[in-house]
This record gives sequence, structure tokens and C-alpha cells, in this order.
Amino acid sequence: MIDESFGVIAFNSTSHAIKGEKIFKNQNLKIKTIPTPQEITANCGLSILFDLGDKETIYSIIKDNNLEIKGMYKLIRKDKKKYIEEISM
Repeated sequence: MIDESFGVIAFNSTSHAIKGEKIFKNQNLKIKTIPTPQEITANCGLSILFDLGDKETIYSIIKDNNLEIKGMYKLIRKDKKKYIEEISM
């Protein structure tokens, strides 16, 4: 099985998630809005999945636009299991 890793941004509210989605798409980043993984405790049911290679760009956009987020995480799928690690910003 191929191991996969992605970045996940969890938000504190749906409005923040939608705002973030619009900003990231306007920057032509490849993102996907997903249900927040159950391993992440957040007040919002929406999160954004992104390529970990874009992590620094994503972080800069969050900072420059004062986006309110719950946190950034690394989602790892390995051997049919899912692991979540918090990414320090």
C-alpha cells in the first residue's frame, strides 16, 4: 500500500473555513474542503486538506489574512490506518 501524507487546517467556525477556502482558491492553491477528521477536536465540522509542500505558503496566507484557525495538522495514511500529528506554526 502507498503511504500518503496531507496537511489539514481545522477551523473554529464554518464561516472561518469558508473564508479560508476562498482565500486559498484565489491564490490558486490545490485544496479540498473535507469534514473535520474525528481525531481533531474542533468547533467546526469543515477542514481544508492541502499538499504539505505548500505548508509555508499556507502559513503565510493564514498570517497575512488573520485567519482564525484551530490548528494545522499532518494527516498520515499508512497500512490502512490514519494518524494525525499537529504541525507547529
